[in-house]
Amino acid sequence: MAEILPGVHMVEGVDPSPDFSTHVYLLKDRGGSWTLVDTGIPGSDRPILAYLAKIRVEPASVKKILLTHLHRDHTGSLRALAEQTKARTFAHWIEAAYIAERPKYDGPGTPPAEPFTVDETFKDGDPIDAAGGLIAYHTPGHTPGHVSYYQPERKLLFSGDLFWGDGEKLVLTPPDFTLHTPTAQISARRMGQLTVDSVLSYHGGPVLKNGGAAVRALTHHL
Repeated sequence: MAEILPGVHMVEGVDPSPDFSTHVYLLKDRGGSWTLVDTGIPGSDRPILAYLAKIRVEPASVKKILLTHLHRDHTGSLRALAEQTKARTFAHWIEAAYIAERPKYDGPGTPPAEPFTVDETFKDGDPIDAAGGLIAYHTPGHTPGHVSYYQPERKLLFSGDLFWGDGEKLVLTPPDFTLHTPTAQISARRMGQLTVDSVLSYHGGPVLKNGGAAVRALTHHL
């Protein structure tokens, strides 16, 4: 897939296998710049740069890289893309510490391959000047500093690994990959209070229509 919503691209070619989808999102900003949400596994910089070339976007037009959390399938190409685009990198202040390996992360899931210091950190509720205006919501549970990004005008939720898409449904990321599932359940309930049209999950999905109903259906059974 490519442009799945106006100004929202799901980058082609980053899935490591047919059974493991990883959705790196490329978002159009106001003006001529672009924002990436997450960076895929190590080596994903090559298909991401190829996709930029395909849609005629210069790498230098990517001004921001927003991270949802530390796991290597999200940060694997962070250094390569930051170097090749010169984009500024962003993460929640808790997650930024783990990405920099200060301290090293010892929870479930694969930590970053190498330490990286992000350019800017934020806290819960901070605005991000990207994609027409995002709000960063701290949605811990999967990892301590996991965040979801919400575009209130268009009612888009970039949920990282808070949810996995399952057709038109959503499920919580399985406990085997999650630091603390009860906290993830609380984060899911919080996102269920937002008005959401589309849930742009990282694995599976995305749920492009009735995303809020999918979130509430999930949380109803928690």
